[in-house]
Amino acid sequence: VIFMGTPDFAAGILQALIDSEYEVTAVFTQPDKPRGRSALLEAPPAKKLALSAHIPVYQPVKIREAGNAELIESLHPDFIVVAAFGQIIPKRILDIPKKGILNVHASLLPRWRGAAPIQWSILTGDKETGVTIMQMEEGLDTGAMIDRVVVPVADDETGGSLFDKLMKAGAVQIVKTMRRIEAGEASCEKQPQESPTPYAKMLTKKMGEISWEQDAAAIERMVRAFSPWPSAYTFENGRMFKIWKAGIADPKRCTAKPGEVVETGKDFINVQTGKGILTIFELQPEGKKRMSAGAFLRGSSMETGTVLGRKS
Repeated sequence: VIFMGTPDFAAGILQALIDSEYEVTAVFTQPDKPRGRSALLEAPPAKKLALSAHIPVYQPVKIREAGNAELIESLHPDFIVVAAFGQIIPKRILDIPKKGILNVHASLLPRWRGAAPIQWSILTGDKETGVTIMQMEEGLDTGAMIDRVVVPVADDETGGSLFDKLMKAGAVQIVKTMRRIEAGEASCEKQPQESPTPYAKMLTKKMGEISWEQDAAAIERMVRAFSPWPSAYTFENGRMFKIWKAGIADPKRCTAKPGEVVETGKDFINVQTGKGILTIFELQPEGKKRMSAGAFLRGSSMETGTVLGRKS
């Protein structure tokens, strides 16, 4: 098996392959990237795991670069397994493995094709999601589906908690699927050409800024979906703070503007939205640790009538 993947999700899948009866002969992953203020290069999680398991690692800037296909051919893979690799794989490489190139995708395809299916599933209020094992082709997440496993989305699900569930489900399912293929028991289901959902585009830090004109339910889902990254955030008098835990208060008649603090209590802050009241339970002021709303209020001058959001 050759493995292609980069972030933590990929490392979880790689670990399952290492622990299985299959031999991982090489790992392809993205180049090391600078991290933090020091800008020191940091290896991606899949590389760290591969090196700890004494597996050769290759980090092409582009997998379609000259020489990569020849290198992969020389390794004579039965399978190539891909999980959150972050690059488009050309047909020349897709055609190499004897038993197929399999992708572990964190959604129930054809729903949520794209780079961030986990967060978009929470953002839109899906009650269930899952993992699809598909045979890769040149289209983006459009290959024939071989296996899938359904994972419920809890009412308090965060991007982080769902990530963990899907990584574990995918790790189990990929090994089962490979065994089924070898036993001649696997079958493929062709995907429809069009997805029922928009493309699950990659997240950016800017997407975490709260628009208080949205309704409270949408903002509450955003808080959960963007935890731990990019996080949902807003501003108070020009100072940014992240919101880590929120709820929806009982609706009240209110003439406040979106973003206006309408009530504070011992352990909560109620904010008017475009529709309904969002209750903030946990937050993190810029440069400080995550804290309860009550702890924040004890050291803050935030009062009823304060309007949150970026000043124009």
